[in-house]
Amino acid sequence: MAERINVDLPLWDQKTFYGRFRHFSWMTNPLNGLVTNSTLESAKVLVNSYREGTEPPGTTPQQVKRAMQLYRSAFHPDTGELQNVFGRMSFQMPGGMLITGAMLQFYRSVPAVVFWQWFNQSFNALVNYTNRNADSPTSTKQLGIAYTSATFSALATAIGLRKAFEKSTSTLIQRFVPFAAVASANFVNIPLMRQNELFNGIAIYDEDGNKAGSSKLAAKVGISQVVISRVVMAAPGMLVLPFIMQSMERKTWFKSRTWLHAPFQVGGVGCFLAVMVPVACALFPQDAQISTASLRSSDPEVYEELEKKYGKNIPDTFFYNKGL
Repeated sequence: MAERINVDLPLWDQKTFYGRFRHFSWMTNPLNGLVTNSTLESAKVLVNSYREGTEPPGTTPQQVKRAMQLYRSAFHPDTGELQNVFGRMSFQMPGGMLITGAMLQFYRSVPAVVFWQWFNQSFNALVNYTNRNADSPTSTKQLGIAYTSATFSALATAIGLRKAFEKSTSTLIQRFVPFAAVASANFVNIPLMRQNELFNGIAIYDEDGNKAGSSKLAAKVGISQVVISRVVMAAPGMLVLPFIMQSMERKTWFKSRTWLHAPFQVGGVGCFLAVMVPVACALFPQDAQISTASLRSSDPEVYEELEKKYGKNIPDTFFYNKGL
């Protein structure tokens, strides 16, 4: 008899980068975003029934794995709710491809910079909210502040650097302005979008899955890792493509066909993101660990709660979902 699949665990070892890369390549596949809601709901039903051992007779391992793939790509790991399709990680490649390509192409005029930076921050806000740790709900006011702050940060950086470099004879330098704006906004948007976790802590669990408390230290570490991942995700496309475009524009056939420039940059960004989305997501484990020793030294409040709850039997390690 074939060994049953544990539908609550990834199919690959999450302690290694390669295992996480394979997992996120599987989960963030853009084709997952084309699946209908009814198919996604059917996948959820199959995963839940298989977990309970009540799946339909004749269900194959391949069907279970496909259902797991769809379930993990579309449903929030904390709430089990169906996520907005545009906020899912499976939409990062097509969505980011269009927006980043446009930011790299239309960087010469202030109105274009303003529009595409605003559009990008609106998209980022949706992604950040969709992939938050749902154990720490954020109010509408907090979401508004985070969105507004990140948008103004991106616009101030983009317009400020554009003004600073507009007299520069090098268009290459000007092409790097969108990345500077995106990176600075990520350092504002994500922490503000998840500020409730920073103030009140992120839920931590023992190895049996029981909630042990809420740790501010875990929130700081987890959110910092998400910020780094998002910057790494965008960096290759936004830092390498300017050099490629600079080289291509020296070719007469390409320079004279301006209608090719935007599709070329969009396609180029898509190629980078197809690889970088799973790479960036795999940099750090999503189901992160934090040691009791770290909590004792850097988060004494939650450590006192753990002492009261577990007494002398405090586990050495706790777990939490850092989000994506």
